[in-house]
Amino acid sequence: MKYKGSCHCGRIAFDVEGDIKGALACNCSMCQRKGALLWFVPRAALQLRSPEEAASTYTFNKHVIKHRFCPVCGIHPYGEGQDPEGRAMAAINIRCLDDVDLAAIPVQQYDGRSA
Repeated sequence: MKYKGSCHCGRIAFDVEGDIKGALACNCSMCQRKGALLWFVPRAALQLRSPEEAASTYTFNKHVIKHRFCPVCGIHPYGEGQDPEGRAMAAINIRCLDDVDLAAIPVQQYDGRSA
């Protein structure tokens, strides 16, 4: 299935393709504060509809995940990194997707604080 997503003000807009079978709620210092529900997809499944420069990037800790956010409205629609095998991945904040019934998505808790 193809989903449309964006930040609140629309400066960052994207399409993402795949089946949402679940989401991850991480309790690391970053994710806990932003309240994201993350859906991991291959980076190639994420197609930006806005220029990449529209998003700002924040990294912390090991600096391996690019937390992408809107410098205007502050919303974090996705992040970028690599899976353990080195493949490019995107972590989509499903709260930023249009027409998704969040209550129907199973959420797995992840202890990122201890990782």
